[in-house]
Amino acid sequence: MEKSKKIQILKDIIDIESVNGNEKAVADYLADLFKEYKISTKQVAYDTDRNNLVAEIGNGTSKVLAFSGHMDVVAPGNLADWTTDPFKADERDGKIYGRGSCDMKSGLAAMVIAMIELVEEKTELNGKIKLLATVGEEVGELGAAQLTKEGYADDVTSMIIGEPSGYRIIYTHQGSINFSVASKGKSSHSSMPKLGINAIDYLVEFYTKANHEFRKTVYTNDVLGDFIYNVTMISGGEQINSIPEKATLEGNIRTIPEYDNQKTIEKLNEIIEDLNKEKECNLTLTIEANKLVVKSERDSDIAHIAQKIAETKTGQKVPLLGMSGTTDAAEFIKAKNTFPIIVFGPGNETPHQVNEYVGVDNYLDMIEVYKEVAKEYINH
Repeated sequence: MEKSKKIQILKDIIDIESVNGNEKAVADYLADLFKEYKISTKQVAYDTDRNNLVAEIGNGTSKVLAFSGHMDVVAPGNLADWTTDPFKADERDGKIYGRGSCDMKSGLAAMVIAMIELVEEKTELNGKIKLLATVGEEVGELGAAQLTKEGYADDVTSMIIGEPSGYRIIYTHQGSINFSVASKGKSSHSSMPKLGINAIDYLVEFYTKANHEFRKTVYTNDVLGDFIYNVTMISGGEQINSIPEKATLEGNIRTIPEYDNQKTIEKLNEIIEDLNKEKECNLTLTIEANKLVVKSERDSDIAHIAQKIAETKTGQKVPLLGMSGTTDAAEFIKAKNTFPIIVFGPGNETPHQVNEYVGVDNYLDMIEVYKEVAKEYINH
């Protein structure tokens, strides 16, 4: 495939506004692209205009390497802060700007093109390469959960997720819990507070106690770093001269093996139960998302193959690391069979930022890296 076409493919999918939805338009574009090269695809509907995309090349089942990337992007934020239209890819100074250029349409496009070029080059593959392109990663890894539940990852023997890592390979990452706590009180006039129950007061009790419980001891992991607990949103009350009858808070927790998701949720419930023993306290905990810690092996075949090939290609050290963010891997690890996963894709530190971009050379390099990794993994 010509270099200009590779770049245009990325620009085309950046131009598709797939903010927390509309992934079917991306899936349709990629399906049409695969069709040009006689590669069959299947779309798996999640919701209206939200389709996952599955494609396969190669033969045999002894080794199945999955390429995975998500098709959704986050909102662009304040458009006035962007130098150019975030949904009109702009190439300048060796970079391609646009929402999703880094997170993670460049990784997705690189994987798709790698598969196409392996077919173009008539590469013999003694196994399969499977694309699992997902919806809703940014809002709960929805597509990965669906594809895993429906068995699309059950035959996978190794996986590469093309999230932006730059010239680093991620083999393990923290878990993530989104939670909310609702406090129910009783409204009254602010001049007669004894006739009401202040929902904010009891929410603050939870806030204080949870902060103490989760921060009194530092739990840490040599690779992943510290357990992280944060309350990020609070709301309550309706007007300034009324005792509030309801209040809520929401938070995000990043877990590690030393303080995992199960232990964290048990502690949250314990705090709620203790507070609710108080006469007027009425708190309810809801777990909005529960993404597990990914503990893939540092010395897996796919990690070492990718590291060796990337270092040969780039001439620089490519370390194996952990990270605090979560990915679709948190759902794919629930597949019927366990398999090693690495996160390795073109990118930098601009995901979710204004003027997000990816380096053209990094993007093109990763196409070649994916091809070589696939050939060595499948055929050896």
